[in-house]
Amino acid sequence: MSSAIDIDFINSLIDIDPREIKQATVMFTARKLSQAARSISVRGKHSLPKLAYDYDALEPIICREIMELHHQKHHQTYVNNLNAAEEQLAEASSKNNTSKIIQLAPALRFNGGGHINHSIFWQNLSPKKSTPSDDLKKAIESQWKSFDEFKKELSALTVAVQGSGWGWLGYNKKSGKLQLAALPNQDPLEASTGLVPLFGIDVWEHAYYLQYKNVRPSYVEAIWDIANWDDISCRFQEAKKLTT
Repeated sequence: MSSAIDIDFINSLIDIDPREIKQATVMFTARKLSQAARSISVRGKHSLPKLAYDYDALEPIICREIMELHHQKHHQTYVNNLNAAEEQLAEASSKNNTSKIIQLAPALRFNGGGHINHSIFWQNLSPKKSTPSDDLKKAIESQWKSFDEFKKELSALTVAVQGSGWGWLGYNKKSGKLQLAALPNQDPLEASTGLVPLFGIDVWEHAYYLQYKNVRPSYVEAIWDIANWDDISCRFQEAKKLTT
């Protein structure tokens, strides 16, 4: 598994949920964002990761038109907006503009989350057929009665997301077990729940509407046929090293 983005750094910017910021935590939030801002100029700008396959490689599950729009337009927009928000954060931090720093929290979370989520999503998919590693399969079957039960539960959880969001298979570092989660919008799994992301299913309409219209269950069912279990299994092995 490789990553074209610095997930730890982005998480340091977005692990503050702007919906939970209260007056008592404003200064703490500002200090935390300011500390992260100091390394922005050193790290440079984020960039759109290249895909490991052609835009038409996932057909007929996901058509070329969706892949091009999703990657080149939607993901690129998250990258552009994240870079812009980080530039504004660095400037606000240099001027000790606490109010501006706090105002940037939603943009950092939304666009940073979008960049993280999509970067994982592309790697979670592959035109090559694969199966879970023996270790991951054993973990799944120990927590669910079977792989089919696991698939059914994650699919139902993902389909039920209200509006836009993601369904996730994650790893709980404290319990050492797999865990499912559904999150709205572009909320990133690790910064929101502490779970290490293994497999994410994007149910924003731009991910499927041109092909599946409003029939989200059909899209979610189909995406399992292009799940990259080599990547997901590798993420599982790496996540287990983080068990506390």
